Amino acid sequence: YAKMATVSLSFNIDSPRWDQSTFVGRLKHFLNITDPRTVLVPEEELDQAKALVEGCRAGLVPPGSSQEQLLYAKKLYDSAFHPDSGEKMNLIGRMSFQVPGGMAITGCMLQFYRTVPAVVFWQWVNQSFNAFVNYTNRNAASPISLRQIGVAYVTATSAALATAVGLNLYTKRAPTLLARWVPFAAVAAANCVNIPMMRQQEIINGITVTDENNNELGRSRRAAVKGIAQVVLSRITMAAPGMIILPIIMERLEKFTFMQRIRVLHAPLQVLLCGGFLLFMVPAACALFPQRCSLALADLEVELRDSIMAKHGDKVPYVYFNKGL
Repeated sequence: YAKMATVSLSFNIDSPRWDQSTFVGRLKHFLNITDPRTVLVPEEELDQAKALVEGCRAGLVPPGSSQEQLLYAKKLYDSAFHPDSGEKMNLIGRMSFQVPGGMAITGCMLQFYRTVPAVVFWQWVNQSFNAFVNYTNRNAASPISLRQIGVAYVTATSAALATAVGLNLYTKRAPTLLARWVPFAAVAAANCVNIPMMRQQEIINGITVTDENNNELGRSRRAAVKGIAQVVLSRITMAAPGMIILPIIMERLEKFTFMQRIRVLHAPLQVLLCGGFLLFMVPAACALFPQRCSLALADLEVELRDSIMAKHGDKVPYVYFNKGL
């Protein structure tokens, strides 16, 4: 391996291509790494992309490599490997799988909302999917036991089912549109339980915080709470447009005679429309807050704040951490 003329000497593969301090910059970044086409990339090609990224970090680039090839390798790396551990994430839990996975499940939740068995089944499927996603995108520096995963899964699923079934029964005599919004209420309630439970070790033990140069400063529970709260809000925002606007669209469409004749196609249509919403909302929701989250020194726990000030004085006004996705 040797540096080639096709790659600029100033090129840093870990430098963001777009300004991550702005929403537009973060949106472009997540449009890139949540590209659903990357789920079709073979495992061997993903491993090659990782090797290329790690080689580039070490200052070694394969002969003939271009900057475009390196950027594509980084796109594959960011889409498939955890930012903390560098380990390959399971396919279902990757954000690039949110569009194909989420569109199928959300479309079915919105279509099959009329009976309790259907509500129970699709909410269970959705929470199983969410459990994979939440576990995969946790802060990897905070391990979680199988027992804690099980408790988180059962608790979140119970919250979703209780909300969905309760509201489903409550809205039986209400306008149809209200009943169509029940799945969103259940998803929002479950996210408020599922994500904190799945990442409870971060809240209990804190997560690693660093200075702006990535030097470790300690562990903070308040940083964990802030990061998890932002993720919960992002996930609810991700689901909201499709699950709120799409029922209105379907309510209007189903009044047309031609739609009443093709009822068998209603579910596939909702799935496709959900995909259209998620194609934009997945990167948009991920971009709501910076991935590298910050917290003012004054907002940290007293012990950690005092420890940092004793070592660094007032040179560290903010600490930084990975909030997860």
